[in-house]
Amino acid sequence: MINVTIIEDHPDFREGLAHLINATEGYKCLSVFQNAEEGIDNIPEDTNVVLLDIGLPGMSGIDAIPYIKKKLPSVKIIMLTVFDDDDNILKAILAGADGYLLKKSSPVKILSALEEVITDGSPMTASIAKKVIDLFKDYVPVKSDDVNLSIREMEILQLIVDGMENNEIAGKLFISIQTVRNHIRHIYEKLHVHSKSQAVVKAIREGLI
Repeated sequence: MINVTIIEDHPDFREGLAHLINATEGYKCLSVFQNAEEGIDNIPEDTNVVLLDIGLPGMSGIDAIPYIKKKLPSVKIIMLTVFDDDDNILKAILAGADGYLLKKSSPVKILSALEEVITDGSPMTASIAKKVIDLFKDYVPVKSDDVNLSIREMEILQLIVDGMENNEIAGKLFISIQTVRNHIRHIYEKLHVHSKSQAVVKAIREGLI
């Protein structure tokens, strides 16, 4: 069962999402909140994924990401928003968002994104994924000597940047998925990040790969 919390201020869209999730086998909407502050204070501990709007009253969805991650470190956060500009996309990824979808995404895409993010994927609307790639095409990395990744961790980090999922990494390196997960956890700790998206950004930004 994938347990979902929704933080969205538009009542019709919020209720529609909740209905979609609860009407689909294998998914459950645990709670809905209309602003970030309420969501941060009351998010259920057994939440697996948060569908988070950016344009919320009060604290923005982007600003809420680190607070949610601090409270529930293992939770996955998918931004579900109307904003597709470079600034919001980059800020959301740097803040620790695990996925980024536009609200016009189909119900099937939203449900598949919930499943994908649970398996450590980084679901994105196709147009958003292209923007993310374009954002880093001309990025000049700043080399960092402070990160002490092992050879195997560097190898796995490169494969993450290449877009490979955990099962694909395990197959390529002839190791178990659990071993891959353990390496990724160590990579997160050493890079001081909380998601694959953040790891990719830091790897590129600091010239680690």
